[in-house]
Amino acid sequence: MTNIDTQPRDVGTHIREWRQRRRMTQLDLALEAEISARHLSFLETGKAQPSRDMVLNLCDRLDVPLRERNTLLLAAGFAPVFPQRPLNDPAVKHAREAIELILKGHEPYPALAIDRHWTMVSANRALAPLLQGVAAHLIEAPVNVLRLSLHPAGLAPRIANLPEWRTHIFERLRHQIGVTGDERLAALLEELKAYPAGVSRTKPAPDRYGGFVVPLQLQTPNGLLSFFSTTTVLGTPVDVTLSELAIESFFPADDATAAAMRALTEP
Repeated sequence: MTNIDTQPRDVGTHIREWRQRRRMTQLDLALEAEISARHLSFLETGKAQPSRDMVLNLCDRLDVPLRERNTLLLAAGFAPVFPQRPLNDPAVKHAREAIELILKGHEPYPALAIDRHWTMVSANRALAPLLQGVAAHLIEAPVNVLRLSLHPAGLAPRIANLPEWRTHIFERLRHQIGVTGDERLAALLEELKAYPAGVSRTKPAPDRYGGFVVPLQLQTPNGLLSFFSTTTVLGTPVDVTLSELAIESFFPADDATAAAMRALTEP
């Protein structure tokens, strides 16, 4: 959990905060972890100190992200367990190649890899044609894809269903903040909320996509392009960096969009 407070916190405080974030009572967590509620209370109040295995057990039951598991271990006086390597580290070469393979294989439709703060790590060549006209400072590294999407100098003026897409992004970001407690994401949400809400230039069609997805409808020189997206994460990662990566893949929501993207990405 990212926290701007410079005062170190004991492991019991961390455990209590994560338990409350997961909306669990002490009894709920104690039953999950197969310990007594009394012992858990002692751990949270500092009357007892957890072992390394107990910290990892509680983190597992609370679904604490790997980065924060290291934080709890340090607070309890133990060394971090989960490595955090940069993506150019030879040890994660095959994972990086797998990500690039997925991005390339998704062409002619756009796909991009992002980190936990929605910073773009990589993208396929189908994304670039959709970014024409975007202010240069928004596509200079590091690129935050949510800022790129909703900033008035970014894609926002061309998103035909901006209010709906904006609400969709806010809901995803609120959920992510609830899961991670990341204050940097909370600050990003406040920044995005300050951008103009815009007006929808298309008629709402809640049943068009079965009511299951919110499309991204983008006005382009090639007409109105409509996409729906999926999110892919690596399975069972044990590296902090890899555990925080996600691939956002955009699929055509109609035949016209599919044809337009094929034309835009032809050699």
